[in-house]
Amino acid sequence: MDSATLLQAAFLGLVEGLTEFIPVSSTGHLILLIDLLGFRGPPGQVFEIVIQLGAILAILVAYAPTLLDVTRRLPFDPGARRFAIAILLAFLPAAVIGALAHDFIKSVLFSPWVVSIALILGGVVILLIERRHRAPVHHDIEAFSPGLSLGIGACQVLAMVPGVSRSGATIMGALLLGVDRKTAALFSFFLAIPTMLGATAYDLFKNRHTLDSAGTGVIAVGFVVAFLSALLVVRWLVGFVARHGFGVFAWYRIAVGAGMLALLLLR
Repeated sequence: MDSATLLQAAFLGLVEGLTEFIPVSSTGHLILLIDLLGFRGPPGQVFEIVIQLGAILAILVAYAPTLLDVTRRLPFDPGARRFAIAILLAFLPAAVIGALAHDFIKSVLFSPWVVSIALILGGVVILLIERRHRAPVHHDIEAFSPGLSLGIGACQVLAMVPGVSRSGATIMGALLLGVDRKTAALFSFFLAIPTMLGATAYDLFKNRHTLDSAGTGVIAVGFVVAFLSALLVVRWLVGFVARHGFGVFAWYRIAVGAGMLALLLLR
């Protein structure tokens, strides 16, 4: 484990944390950067899988008061029950499709070409939705209907294509379904908890034969940096999008995707 590998791990952890909860695709960024850097982490993509747990931990820390309050009220409060049901229903489509299509997604779609194209197309879609989405009518997760929650969950399935962005798919889907920007971002954060925990656990199980103590330091560095950087993003993002929207992320996606396509074509 040399210092160059540790620096790469820290950089990739930083990228994971900064991009996981904004609509630019953390998975897409990691695929592109690992390819460009020639990063050689532990086998079976274990590094990429585990550092996502750092981002999940950031959500749990940043929104611990809200989550604890909902948990405390859950047995007897209808709003808390609707909150929990909304998250579970939105998680369901990705859980089912992800389990069925996992091997195809990992073996066929995890390509820099797919990511680059998805980044560009996703940026265009965000610009269109920002200009045309209807006036919001849903402002409270505790009032989400089952149909609304399932609709957002169905949009999340699109993020199984690397480069689409899980947060981007859920937030843009929520906007199309009449949720205001702030609530859409918050719902995407909370939905990330079961979605990312489930995906991480499934990936680790599928790669259990590659797990050993080798590379522990590299994984630990990436995990810690991902946690700290994600913590900064989740505290900042809600206020930013409430004031400015998502247009800046759309243009960023288009620029990164176009730049990566140019590099791929020049190889």
